[in-house]
Amino acid sequence: MTRRETLITRSIVYAILNTKDDGKPARKSSLLGRVLRVFYIYWLTFRLVRHDLFKALRGVWGIKDDDYRASFSGGKQSRKKKGKAALTPMGDMGYSGSTFFRTSDSAYLVKSVPRHFEHDFFKNELLLPYADHMHANPSSLLVRITNFLENTHQSIGVLLGLAPSHHIIMENIMYGQDQEPQAGSKPKWESWDLKPTSYFFPERDIAGGALASEATLSKLADEFNDKIRLSEAQAAAFQSQLEKDTQLLADCNAVDYSLFLVRISAANAPNAEFQPPLQSGETSAEPIPPSQPPFAPPTPPSWRTGVMSSDGKEVYRAAILDFFWAKHTVHAKTMTGLVDTYNLIDDQGPMSITTDSKEYRDRFLKMCMECVDIQE
Repeated sequence: MTRRETLITRSIVYAILNTKDDGKPARKSSLLGRVLRVFYIYWLTFRLVRHDLFKALRGVWGIKDDDYRASFSGGKQSRKKKGKAALTPMGDMGYSGSTFFRTSDSAYLVKSVPRHFEHDFFKNELLLPYADHMHANPSSLLVRITNFLENTHQSIGVLLGLAPSHHIIMENIMYGQDQEPQAGSKPKWESWDLKPTSYFFPERDIAGGALASEATLSKLADEFNDKIRLSEAQAAAFQSQLEKDTQLLADCNAVDYSLFLVRISAANAPNAEFQPPLQSGETSAEPIPPSQPPFAPPTPPSWRTGVMSSDGKEVYRAAILDFFWAKHTVHAKTMTGLVDTYNLIDDQGPMSITTDSKEYRDRFLKMCMECVDIQE
């Protein structure tokens, strides 16, 4: 890791492991320390926003505090391998400028939320409705967010955009991919980040994409050119939960969220029923779904941990991600004005970030259900 990544990850881990019950840092800085931290480039002191709320959510999800903290302390495996970092960088994975880190046991992802209008919307408008919804809907496809970190002070690094001021911690839906099977060939993992592609994407649609680099085009939403093979009952349950989750997002005026779909070949996947639970921080061959927190075996199987295809050949996971873009923020209104102005010259229709929340929900639901092939 670079020095920047090392200091950022250490400041995140410190906040998780050294926080009081009110979410504030366990140690209060001296007056001199508070003055000097203004000049920090990468290190930040974080508070855990609504620590009580997220702790309650983790309790609902069956995530024990000791197991959760072990994921960030490295657990037994990292203590055996001295020098192994608790968080591993995954790079920049999208347009938002977010950086991603993964815990050493791969159970959780840390995603930076650098844009003010996004983390402000989540903290002040979406957080409480999200928590209520997740309490009431254990099978929700909204990604499970387990903590929200914000900086306690301004610094040169934050002002220059060198150190992210806010992070969310969420479950890693790809959990288990890195673990080797005890016998047989390794299951094949594939993933797609799906959004409705019928919207106007300037990078793709202006001059046929000739003005955009390959790197830029590669960050556009994926296309799933296959089908999710489900029984009629599975498809009905999938649609019903999608409708509930997206109704919450529409009510909060959120757009531009995506469905992250994972497909795992299941031919060699061991049966979770016969897989012994692991101790905190240990890794081993994983059943599909995994058998320990945060992916404890659900009853019935869920889209978080793995739903078997109707033909028994594949396992699917899915989660709704990136629901931080609200249409009523100043930034979103500015973008809408710019796109509307461009459409006076070349009518391409709205972008996914400039359409209204109801219309986006309708297209999103249509996209999701068009991916489904009902088989009996």
